[in-house]
Amino acid sequence: MTQNQGKRLAAALALGGIAFTGAADAQLKAIRTQTNITPAERKQGDEAHPQLVQEFGGVYAGQQAAYVNRIGQNIAVQSGLSRSPSDFTVTLLNSPVNNAFAIPGGYVYVTRQLMALMNDEAELAGVLGHEVGHVAAQHSKKRQSAATRNTILGVLGAVIGGAIGDNGGVLGGLGGLLQNNAMKAAQLATLGFSRSQELEADQLGVQYLKKAGYDPLALSTMLASLANQTNLEARVSGGDARSIPEWASTHPDPASRVKNAQTLAAKVGAGGVRNADAFLASVDGVLYGDDPAQGVVEGREFLHPDLRLKFAVPNGYGMQNGATAVVVSGNGGQAQFTTAAYDGDMNAYVAAAFKAVAGNATLSPSSLQRTTVNGIPAYYSVARANTQSGQVDVTVFAYEFSRSSAFHFVALTQAGGAGVFNPMFNSVRRLSAAEAAAIKPRRIDVVTVGRGDSVATLARRMAYSDFQTERFQVLNRLTATSRLTSGQKVKIVVYAAR
Repeated sequence: MTQNQGKRLAAALALGGIAFTGAADAQLKAIRTQTNITPAERKQGDEAHPQLVQEFGGVYAGQQAAYVNRIGQNIAVQSGLSRSPSDFTVTLLNSPVNNAFAIPGGYVYVTRQLMALMNDEAELAGVLGHEVGHVAAQHSKKRQSAATRNTILGVLGAVIGGAIGDNGGVLGGLGGLLQNNAMKAAQLATLGFSRSQELEADQLGVQYLKKAGYDPLALSTMLASLANQTNLEARVSGGDARSIPEWASTHPDPASRVKNAQTLAAKVGAGGVRNADAFLASVDGVLYGDDPAQGVVEGREFLHPDLRLKFAVPNGYGMQNGATAVVVSGNGGQAQFTTAAYDGDMNAYVAAAFKAVAGNATLSPSSLQRTTVNGIPAYYSVARANTQSGQVDVTVFAYEFSRSSAFHFVALTQAGGAGVFNPMFNSVRRLSAAEAAAIKPRRIDVVTVGRGDSVATLARRMAYSDFQTERFQVLNRLTATSRLTSGQKVKIVVYAAR
């Protein structure tokens, strides 16, 4: 969450491209694809693009952006949607989640985090080609009505589904937190496709790789890395809840998915370049994990060096740090931490927070209560709402950091259950200058394996206190039996100066 964003409880769109789904078979078939970008699609894309960029942390400003754009444009023209590379806008997003997607109008996106997981240019091209394949096959149009409900699984969309049921009496109002522009963008995005559509996009992505001169096996190796990364994240954090949105967020059978991609590659013919050296030269130095400018999640704590604040979530709860809010979720309820304009009137501030949640529904908050949390003036109020799934409590807990700066939680729980978040409400405190200065970003460092280096010695250089070996192996597409050779280039994650 950036300092000048978070002015509203905007939803972090649950967008994603490739879901791990097992395909019935991998037989090549004729897929009817679109042959041009229509003016209407261009207009849709032009309108959605700024919202998507904002929701995913903005454009990544590193030198990697130009490289990604060039590779993406080259693979996109293989689709036949346009012969001109300039008709495609390929954006590298400053997001710490593994994600890629495309929307009609020639817009293609990949996050820096997903790029960091790749190990060669062909894998980058395969990911982007798969996303373009969804658009070329017009999958979003075929699933648009279903996508309206299923892909707008944004921050509060997930809260509503988990806390009060999909069709609760105040669903329309609480759903009003999802901004109209965000909803339109989500409807265009490539997410939640059927098994056959995923296979079609795989097939098209493999074909695009072959036409562009890349090794068609690259898509399958990338899918394998994603499966391994997803499994590792589950082990590391026990469900850190930071995988929404995620490119591979649903994976009932990742092994089958990888095998299907391998079969598709074999059918179009082996051979082609991987361009590992060029890719590694580009990915070197890319930001990895959270951007401190948006705050960082470390275990159960959220720390923001620029805003000079921190808080901790209860045991068993996870966080997702978005561009405009931090999302907290667990079995007992869900919450968001964000900010809004503040002029010194806390009554108005809290009322505005309730109004944003309620939308067209009616909420009747209790009288505003004042307290102090770690020396910070704090205010809270609770409103009870009747839903189809029963009564729920909506709690707004706000903090006055200065006469012109305030932050707040909005929490949704079953009626009477707001106390589950009391430890979190009471954990908010200011960071000292020294604590803020100690928060450093992580970045990718491409190193050359020297004599005497091994997986064990290089893994110890990873900027983590846990699962160092496993993180190193997944990052470099290595197995437990892999051995390194002198002169080989590998990626490690190191701390960088702010």
